[in-house]
Amino acid sequence: MDLKQYLYSLIQFKKEVIKMRQFLQQLINGLSLGSIYALIALGYTMVYGIINLINFAHGDIYMLGAYIGFAATTFFHLSFIPALLVSMFSCAIIGIIVEKVAYKPIRNSTRIAALITAISVSLFIEYGTMYFVNAETRTFPPVLENNSIKLFSGNVILNTIDIYIIVITVILMLLLQYIIYKTKIGKAMRAVAIDKEAAQYMGVSIDRTISFTFAIGSALAGVAGVLIGVYYNSINPLMGVVPGLKAFVAAVIGGIGIIPGAVFGGYLLGMTETMVSAYGGSLYKDAVAFAILILILLVRPNGLLGKNVKEKV
Repeated sequence: MDLKQYLYSLIQFKKEVIKMRQFLQQLINGLSLGSIYALIALGYTMVYGIINLINFAHGDIYMLGAYIGFAATTFFHLSFIPALLVSMFSCAIIGIIVEKVAYKPIRNSTRIAALITAISVSLFIEYGTMYFVNAETRTFPPVLENNSIKLFSGNVILNTIDIYIIVITVILMLLLQYIIYKTKIGKAMRAVAIDKEAAQYMGVSIDRTISFTFAIGSALAGVAGVLIGVYYNSINPLMGVVPGLKAFVAAVIGGIGIIPGAVFGGYLLGMTETMVSAYGGSLYKDAVAFAILILILLVRPNGLLGKNVKEKV
């Protein structure tokens, strides 16, 4: 091998190394964004699994969680973890109120009535929030030190905020799995999801189970709101619209009504978006997300982890 070929091979090797480092960097970014989508998607899939309702107001609960975290850190000077807990608890209460006031009265109505109600609740929360806090974008206070951990000779950067987001998401997902499969209320949730009438005959309180489901889903959305406020340092009253739709897409991709499917769909969507943005398609990342949904539904109408359920006639 002469010198010219050697230099050419060395240049090609360096290009491949740069591509690999860029891929790893976007993989880290995708895990962070996917964690947010997964937390929001869990609320969609839990509510749908229990009462077959697509709660389009769920993205706005996520927005309220961000504002509650903002108020807790700005006006009450709470640190990150207490603000996160306050947001979780407050959003859980809001979720229960929304279910009792808006969804319980139309529980036995047609699906179109439930869908219109969900859209109405979403708009009410968005513009009600805008009335009280104005439409301006607010800067989320820096409650976490964003230190950088340099990997691979400094070419791949892992921020401490990314670590917080991923670790908190994993902990909450494990806690959710424990609640669903190891507790009495979790058993009640699974029973109601399978057969509501049979569960009621066995002494399960349908109203309490549905309220608890809304509380858990809303609490997870509240956590996502605080995390995204810390991550992007800005919040606004309409911030829940697009992430809410994308989280719904993630839930459908994984198989709506299936908790592992919501998690899988969230991470798949987050990584896909970051990869598309990194490789020159940032303007089309939203289109790619919905294109993936269409393609998956054409092949797997029940989602990637969903099962075909045959109905007896």
